[in-house]
Amino acid sequence: MAGTVTDAVGRLADLMRSAGSVVALTGAGISVPSGIPDFRSPGTGLWENVDPMEVAHIDAWRADPQRFWHFYGDRFQTLRDKEPNAAHAALAELERRGVLTAVVTQNIDMLHRRAGTEELIEVHGTIEHSSCLACGSQYPLDVVRLRLEQSPRRVPECDCGEPLKPDVVLFGEWLPEGALERAYALAAGADVLLCIGTSLEVQPIAQLPGITRQAGGEVAIVTQGPTPWDDRCAIKLDGDVEAELTALVEALG
Repeated sequence: MAGTVTDAVGRLADLMRSAGSVVALTGAGISVPSGIPDFRSPGTGLWENVDPMEVAHIDAWRADPQRFWHFYGDRFQTLRDKEPNAAHAALAELERRGVLTAVVTQNIDMLHRRAGTEELIEVHGTIEHSSCLACGSQYPLDVVRLRLEQSPRRVPECDCGEPLKPDVVLFGEWLPEGALERAYALAAGADVLLCIGTSLEVQPIAQLPGITRQAGGEVAIVTQGPTPWDDRCAIKLDGDVEAELTALVEALG
């Protein structure tokens, strides 16, 4: 995908060029061009017709694994054939060039890693594997899908007979401590925190821009729709995320 190097893109490129450390923070909006719906957009969001507290809460998984996996099984199928888009590829290219230090993502879809990003912090976990909370066994995604399809109850089970839980952070769970600490440290050390496709409203990750600013860095935003940081960021790009990031790569030469 081609992108147009606008004045705003040029200013962002200049800001990043002069930075010692650039860290990207990505949310659901970066994966929308890959055909993955975000969570709250009217008509298409994942939570449009379901209450997340009823189907995506840790208590829901414990109380009714069958209902939980009816929802999450559909989510797994939705993600099955999705491919990284030009925005994911742009970030991987910037990392390869040494412009981008790391990507902190709220997404669980594995697309950053598949695009080639190496320094990736998945603060909400990943669907790459699921685990048994009873015995600690872990199973890769393909095995989980097979067990889901073969189960009469449509609940993938561990060899020990207990239901598996996807290794994603559900409502009611804490974020992985190591990933969160790493995200905080990267934000504190960033000269530029580049926030992409995120509303910057979901805690505790919404704290990262403030951490960067407090440490003397700048916040730049590439996302459609308003965020709480629109009046405080150095630059806001609100065009198509693939076009904007592709143009940014071009501007950085």
